[in-house]
Amino acid sequence: MNRRFSESASKPPPGLPGLDPSWSRLVSAADQDGVQRTFHVLDSWADRAPEDEPELTLLCVHGNPTWSYLWRRLLAAAPAQWRVVAPDHLGMGYSERIDRPRVLAQRIQDLGRLTAAMSITGPVVTVAHDWGGIISLGWAQLHRAQLRGIVLTNTAVHLPETSRGPVLIRMAHVRWLNRLACHWTPLFVRTTTSLTWPRLPEAVRDAFAAPYGTRARRAAVADFVLDIPFAAEHPSHQAVEAIASAMPAMDVPALLLWGPRDPVFGEIFLRDIQERLPQSVLHRFEKASHLVPEDAPGHADAVLDWVGQLASVSAPEESALTDGAVTGASAVGGAAFGGAAFGGAPGDAAAAGVSALAALDERAGDLGVAVDEVGGASISWAQLHARVSSIGAGMAAAGIGPGVRVALLVPPSIELTVALYAVWRAGGVIVVADRGLGLRGMGRALRSARIDFLIADRAGLVASRPMRLPGARIAVRDMSTAMMARTGVEFCLPGLGRSGAGLDVPAESAPGDEAAVLFTSGATGPAKGVLYRQRQVRAQLDLVTKAYALTSADRLVAAFAPFALFGPALGIRSAVPDVDVTKPSTLTAAALADAAVAVGATVVFASPAALRNVLSTAGALTAAHRTALGRIRLLASFGAPIPPHLLRELGALMPSASMHTPYGMTEAFPLTDISLAQIEAAGHGDGVCVGRALPGVELQIAPLGPDGTPSGRFSGGPGISGEVWALAPHLRDRYDTLWLQNRAAAAHPGWHRTGDVGYLDDDGRLWIQGRLEHVISTADGPVTPVGIEQRVESRLKALAPEDDRGVATVGVGPAGIQQVVVVVTGGGGPLAPAALTDTVRSASGTRIAAVLVTKALPLDIRHNSKIDRTAVAAWASRVLAGG
Repeated sequence: MNRRFSESASKPPPGLPGLDPSWSRLVSAADQDGVQRTFHVLDSWADRAPEDEPELTLLCVHGNPTWSYLWRRLLAAAPAQWRVVAPDHLGMGYSERIDRPRVLAQRIQDLGRLTAAMSITGPVVTVAHDWGGIISLGWAQLHRAQLRGIVLTNTAVHLPETSRGPVLIRMAHVRWLNRLACHWTPLFVRTTTSLTWPRLPEAVRDAFAAPYGTRARRAAVADFVLDIPFAAEHPSHQAVEAIASAMPAMDVPALLLWGPRDPVFGEIFLRDIQERLPQSVLHRFEKASHLVPEDAPGHADAVLDWVGQLASVSAPEESALTDGAVTGASAVGGAAFGGAAFGGAPGDAAAAGVSALAALDERAGDLGVAVDEVGGASISWAQLHARVSSIGAGMAAAGIGPGVRVALLVPPSIELTVALYAVWRAGGVIVVADRGLGLRGMGRALRSARIDFLIADRAGLVASRPMRLPGARIAVRDMSTAMMARTGVEFCLPGLGRSGAGLDVPAESAPGDEAAVLFTSGATGPAKGVLYRQRQVRAQLDLVTKAYALTSADRLVAAFAPFALFGPALGIRSAVPDVDVTKPSTLTAAALADAAVAVGATVVFASPAALRNVLSTAGALTAAHRTALGRIRLLASFGAPIPPHLLRELGALMPSASMHTPYGMTEAFPLTDISLAQIEAAGHGDGVCVGRALPGVELQIAPLGPDGTPSGRFSGGPGISGEVWALAPHLRDRYDTLWLQNRAAAAHPGWHRTGDVGYLDDDGRLWIQGRLEHVISTADGPVTPVGIEQRVESRLKALAPEDDRGVATVGVGPAGIQQVVVVVTGGGGPLAPAALTDTVRSASGTRIAAVLVTKALPLDIRHNSKIDRTAVAAWASRVLAGG
C-alpha cells in the first residue's frame, strides 16, 4: 500500500515563471459524500466582482503529472471579457491532499461540483490535455447546455482494439514500477517535462515539479496512472466506455491540437478521437511532443483564435454548421473555422472540367502506346484502361472508395501509373510524399494523412516498417501466400484486377470528392499536406492543357516529379527519363534524350537543377539524341527560377522549343507563365519576372509594413512589394491537418497566401523577390533578397563568365535592426577578400554589412535549386559572432 496523508490546499510559492500570483484562489466544494474539499484554482477573474458575467469561460483541465501551471499562457493571453479557469485535481498541484485514491467518475463529479461552486454557468469551452481529456469530456456530457466547444491536446479517450495501450503507461501500471517511478521518486514527474522539444528552461521544469517534492505529495500521481483502465474489470472501465460511446453525439465544434512526437499518445489515439468527433478540426504541431502547450509556441494563440471565431457564431448557427459534418472537412471546420472552405471555385457548377479519367476512357480501344518505361516496358491505352478498370473495381470491393486514403510507395513506373488511376477509378484519395524527405520525413508526412491503404513495391513494403505506417498493405506484384503473411500484405494489384474483372466499374467521382493529398517539399519547414478535390484536379488539367496548347499529338517527357503521372490524364503519351526522382540534378542529357527518342517527344517538363545537369552533360549526346531533342516544341522549367542565360543555352540543344518558366507551388500550380522572349522583353527589375497570371488566375499583393510584416489588405497598385496572394479554380482545397495554416488566409477567404514576396509591374507582370520569412528587417525598413542576389550574380558573371557562383542575401541580428549580409560561393573564406567585397557592395544597390564566402549553398530537397536562406543566415550569424 502507498502511504497516504491529508494536507490542506495552498497557493503556489511566489516566483514561478509566467505565473501571476493574483490568479491563485482556493475554492471549497462538497464532494459526493458531502465532505468539503478545497481546490487550488487559477482564475483569470479572481479579482473580479461576483456579479460580473464573462462572455464565455475556458475551463482548462490538466492531466498527470502536471498541474494548472500548464495553462498559464492561456490565462495571460485571454481577452478581458473571457474567464479562464484552471483547477488542480484533488491530490494534484496545490489542491487538498486526501487519504484515499479517486477514480475517474469521482474526478468528473469533483469538477462538476467545483464549477457549480464557482458559479460557472456557461457558455463554456473545455480545454484539456492528457487524462484531463476524458475528465473534461465527462464533465461536458453532464453539462451539455453550458458547453460551447471542445479543445483537446494529446490525450486518449478510449483504447482502440488494435492497441494494448501506451507502453510507458503500461509499464507504470506494474505495481513496483508504479511505486518506484511515480510515488517513491520524482522520475515520472521529471520524465514528463523531459519529453518537450526543445528542452524547457530549468526554472519551468522545476515549476512543474514544485507541487510534487515529497513522496507523500506524489501519491495522487501514482493513483492517476493506476486509474487508467486496461481491463474490463477495472473500476473506471465502465466510465471510460460510457464517455467514449457518447462522444459522437456531442455535436459542438471541436479543435484538436496535436504533438506527433509524443511517445505516449500516438496516431492511433488521434484517429480514434477524430472518428468519435467527426466535426473536429485538427492542427498538428509537427515538432511538438507530449506537452503541446509547452512545445508549441502558438498553442495559446491557436486556442484563443479558434474560440474567438466560436464566440462570434450564435448557437443556432453553430448547430446548423455541425449538421452532416464529415471528418476533417466539416462545415464547422471549413466555413466557420478555417477548414475546407478555402480554395477552388465553390460548388460543383464551377467544376465543369473533364474528369482525370476521361482521356483514358476515350482511348479505351486505342492500341497505341500510352506510357513508356525508358529501356523497359510500355503499355497501350487499351491495356491501361483495362487494368485500371478491373483493379479499380477490385479496390472498390476491398473497401477503397470516397474519402479512403491510399498512400503510394512506388517509384515512377507503369505500376505506379496503374495504381494511381485505379485508386481514382475506385473513388479513393491518393497520398504522395516526396522520397527526398527521407524515411523519417516521409513517415511523418504519411502518418499525418491518416492513410487507410498502402500500395508499395518490395522496397516500399520494407520501408513502411521503420516509417510506422498504418493501413492495409497492397503489393504492386503478385506474391505467394507465405510471403504475403510474412510482409503483412493483404492484397496484390494483379489479384485485385482478377477479382474485379467481373465487377461493375465504380461510378465516377463527384467534383467535390477528395482526390489527392500531396506534400510540399519541406524546403521552408515540415512538409505540409495539401488536399485537392476532384474539381481542382480537373481545373489544373484544363489549365495546363490550354496554357501549353497540348493535343493528343503531343508526346511528353516528364522529368518533373509532380507531373510524371499526368500524361494519361492529359491524353498524351508520356515517359519518365531514367533519373532518381529524389535527386533531379542527376538527370543527364543522354537520359533526357533517350526518353525523347522513346516517345518522339514534343514537350519536356523538368526542373532547373535537372536542366543544369543536362547542359553540363550535353557533350555525350549522339546525333540521334540531338535529332530527337530538335523535335521538341516546348520546354517548361518547373519548380524554381532559372536564369535566362541557361534557357538560351538550352535553346541550342532544343532549337525548335519555346522556353517557358511558369510560377506556382504545390498548393496551386501553375499560376503564371513567361517565355524566354518575354523575360528578355521585361528587362531588369528587383527580382525574378515570372510573367502574367494565367487565365482564371487572380493575383494580389498585401504590402509589407516597415517591419516586413504584410498588411491584411491588398494594395491594388503596381510597384508595391508585399506578400503574393492567389485565387484560382485549381487552387488547393485546404491544408490537411493544419488548421492554423488554413486560418492564416482567413482575411481573404478562398485566396491562398503564397508566402512569397513580390510586386506587380505596370504591365501586370509578377516579380518575385523572395520568401516572406527571408525578408530582412532593417532599421531603414524591409529588404528583399532576390534582387540583390541577381545584381551581384550578374556582376560576378560579367567579370568571370566561366564561373557560376551562387549568391545568398540574408539578415543577421535582431529583427528591426538586422544587417544585410551577402554570402558567395567560392574558395577561401569565410570572410571575402577586399576586392570581392567591394564588387559585391557596388553591385548590390543597398548597404551591405559583410560579405562572406562558402563552398556551397544549402538547397531545397525537391528541386535542388531554392536556397535555404534560413540555414545560410544561421551560418553567417555564427561566423560573424566568431564561431
